[in-house]
Amino acid sequence: MPLHHAVLALLTRRPNHGYELKARFEEAVGPQWGGLNIGHLYQILERLVRDGFVSRSQVTQTDRPDKNLYTLTEAGEAELRSWATTAWVRVGGFRDELFLKLLGAVALGPQALATLIESQRQTYLSELAGLAQQRRAHADEPLVAVLIDAAIAHTKADLGLLDSAAQHLGPLATAQSAQAPARSPSRARDDADEAPRGRAG
Repeated sequence: MPLHHAVLALLTRRPNHGYELKARFEEAVGPQWGGLNIGHLYQILERLVRDGFVSRSQVTQTDRPDKNLYTLTEAGEAELRSWATTAWVRVGGFRDELFLKLLGAVALGPQALATLIESQRQTYLSELAGLAQQRRAHADEPLVAVLIDAAIAHTKADLGLLDSAAQHLGPLATAQSAQAPARSPSRARDDADEAPRGRAG
């Protein structure tokens, strides 16, 4: 539950209320992660309170409704330390829609595969250009810069994957195209005409 632990990390310095935590999270990780839904954040806080990792107290305000203030507990700090000092292990394999698109393109033949690979290459190059701009804009924010560097490295690796896909899947797409039965437009219409039709009521 990485977002739960990120909230614990944000609470190590001082207690915060919900909207402060949302703003601090988005400032800390920068644009690559995306915004944090406030409703989801309050669900996380509710769970952390239930598990004893965070305590909640009410702060009275004269000109607006009272607000909840969340404070890290000793159990929460111990949980954060255990999580933050152990290696991350990937679980569940790699799930990327690109692999499913490659499956579809191979089934359609070499031209479809080449079209997908070139289109995806241009998309990745455009992403790299945008990431380079973000990297310059956040050069003075170390944590954000590291996250952007990770996105750059990942996108460069994806570009390399496209070369591998062209090399290894090209022959497969050609072979599958050769094995596919030929279907001319007129043949497809004939098939449709021969299909059983329901009886009129």
